[in-house]
Amino acid sequence: MIDRRRFLGLGATVAGVAMVAGCTGSAGQETNAGGEITGEITVLTNRTDLAGTALPAYAKKFEAKYPGTKVSFEAVTNYEGDVTTQLSSGEYGDVLLIPNTVAVHQLGQFFEPLGGIDELKTRYRFTDEKAFDGQVYGISLGGVANGLVVNRRVWGLAGVTAPPTTPDEFLAGLRAIKDKTEAVPFYTNYKDGWPLSFFNSQRAILADPAINEKFPADPAPWQPGKVAYLADGLLFDLVAGGLNEKDPLTTNWEGSKPMIATGKVATMLLGSWAVPQMRDAAKAAGADPADIVFWPFPYRTGGKFHARIEGDYKAGVSSTSKNKATARAWLDWFVAESGFAADQQAIPTVVGQPLPTALKDFQDTGVELLELPAATTNAGKEDEIIKESEIDLAGNIYRQKLVDIARGAAKGDKASYFAELNKRWGAAQSRVMK
Repeated sequence: MIDRRRFLGLGATVAGVAMVAGCTGSAGQETNAGGEITGEITVLTNRTDLAGTALPAYAKKFEAKYPGTKVSFEAVTNYEGDVTTQLSSGEYGDVLLIPNTVAVHQLGQFFEPLGGIDELKTRYRFTDEKAFDGQVYGISLGGVANGLVVNRRVWGLAGVTAPPTTPDEFLAGLRAIKDKTEAVPFYTNYKDGWPLSFFNSQRAILADPAINEKFPADPAPWQPGKVAYLADGLLFDLVAGGLNEKDPLTTNWEGSKPMIATGKVATMLLGSWAVPQMRDAAKAAGADPADIVFWPFPYRTGGKFHARIEGDYKAGVSSTSKNKATARAWLDWFVAESGFAADQQAIPTVVGQPLPTALKDFQDTGVELLELPAATTNAGKEDEIIKESEIDLAGNIYRQKLVDIARGAAKGDKASYFAELNKRWGAAQSRVMK
């Protein structure tokens, strides 16, 4: 797996795709899965690094299984923006990763229904993450866990050899790293922005399977004991304590990989997909890849760590495809038989397939991995509240302001900013939920 901008698509959307004249939809139609599997299809991908190498190799295996087929790839660098534009034009290939700009109620306008949630969940994980009104429109290409990527050698130098169990323990560990080593205790990747969204991916820490249903029903999420307060509060406190990089405006994602790999940085909050990347960076720098491990978010419920596992980008069949049978065959084969998830050290989408090594080590910390069901009664409501309130939960703008306040570059404090967030969220929530 490369980085989240290329492969991951986690979290809620902030706006729906604009509908334009001439855009066709398929809500209520059945995928032509019973047609003949033959002919050509085009697959849109964000994996520009694999489009000329690994992906064609997978295609050859598929074409050998289904003689008479031909799979071509269209690599898209600015995937979210460019593919959103293609959706509005009606020309967007046969199989593609579903952009996060597509709100759940819009799925049927752009993608073929793949089957009911109850039917598909016996075969695949994460089936409800791109579903609406009981129908699944996208299948994940692999899953990730959420937690901390750490250089355990650096943490060991600070006297910490096991994952901290509380936010206070975690902050104390970061202070020890600052005092006893030359490493940056925590790296925010503020400038790139998207890594800050992982503070929204910690909803499993309260071990509440209904959290996604409850979140949009809550008019004030930034209150003590609630997950938004716990996660964003930890970010605020570590920055306010001077435990992050000196100048957040100059962070660099690509540059951060060798930094944590060689011990110049101790900690980042990311997905488990980052572990192989940081270990590769360690190999390239002559450091020990075993220094890079994955720890749970520092909070326990009922005496146990909990971490959310969730699907990566979901792939769907275009409602405008002229070869839906072959498109669906490719999608099912790629998810279930290609080995792509294992090759990327991702959680396999197929139920029963083994976890990657990095996740097995993660489980050894005592963490319970939870797949949180999507909202049903309140399906789509969180997206609407995000849009109304202009609080980009899965984005970076409001958390960049939080960091700015914490480091003294903007007015306010934690209490005043959380009060502002609650006010904005609450006003939007009352309008959306009425």
